[in-house]
Amino acid sequence: MTSTAETAPASGTASATVSATPDLAAVPRIDFLLLALAVSGVAFSAPLISAIAAPAVAIAFWRNCIATGVLAPIALLRHRAELRAMTRRSVLLSLAAGAFLALHFALWLPSLRLTDVATSTALCTATPLWTTLYLRLRGHRPPRIVWVGISLAFAGVVLLTGFDLTLSSRAVLGDVLALGAGMAASAYFLLGSEVRRTVSTTAYTFVCYATTAVLLLVACLLSGQSLTGYSATAWWQIVLLTGCAQFLGHSLSNRVVRTLGPSFVSTAILLETPGATLIAAVWLGQLPPVAVYPAVAMILAGLLLIVRAGRRAGAS
Repeated sequence: MTSTAETAPASGTASATVSATPDLAAVPRIDFLLLALAVSGVAFSAPLISAIAAPAVAIAFWRNCIATGVLAPIALLRHRAELRAMTRRSVLLSLAAGAFLALHFALWLPSLRLTDVATSTALCTATPLWTTLYLRLRGHRPPRIVWVGISLAFAGVVLLTGFDLTLSSRAVLGDVLALGAGMAASAYFLLGSEVRRTVSTTAYTFVCYATTAVLLLVACLLSGQSLTGYSATAWWQIVLLTGCAQFLGHSLSNRVVRTLGPSFVSTAILLETPGATLIAAVWLGQLPPVAVYPAVAMILAGLLLIVRAGRRAGAS
């Protein structure tokens, strides 16, 4: 779930310092364009992953390895003092976030090889659903409209997985992996938002991405997935994937969340699912069955209700 797994941390970081209801009329037009580019970047990632001729977990490793390599000079030169000053709690939470991000990638990328892009992306981007339920277990009482959104999204999940059950056990396995990836992303977001109360985005993401890369490397070695021997096209696609999702989507979302607000950005990121579906249809010729669309629409509508309710709660 690229968009949510990559961009939601930006919303979490800014939520403590940015107004939930900014004056959009006063926002520079360039910020809306940058947000559109961010959404396009994350929407492009799922079809691209499906097209790369390389093992799924190995793709995830190289993506995070490249991202860590790019961040390393900045983090080690400009944020060295901050990294050294990180508390034991911040370090442990960053490591845990990296572990959940690795789990997210290890589940989501293989799901794209088992079920269609629309289904996998819709189920994986259900992260706000799991985050809301977790917060409820911690004592937070969401408004009634949130429960309507949760019910609608859950109904969509049941309908979508039930339809795949009539197709093949392979598709159902892809659904289960995508759902698990969304749950892992939810834990990653919650841990990251806690760390970034006191730690900068650069320092946090460096520790987090490095942890993710190491764990995915171990997963590749244990599972016997090849880390080399790909075609030149596959390597370029991996680099493009890193640029689209890890930097274009993530960095631009961080850039505009301070002016557009976390709620607006989170709502826009929901466009990843229809965007990825359209790109997969045009580029890969991957058209989901007609029965998939109502279920995906239910999931997105439910998530939209949850996000908008959170916006109103933040404004009150």
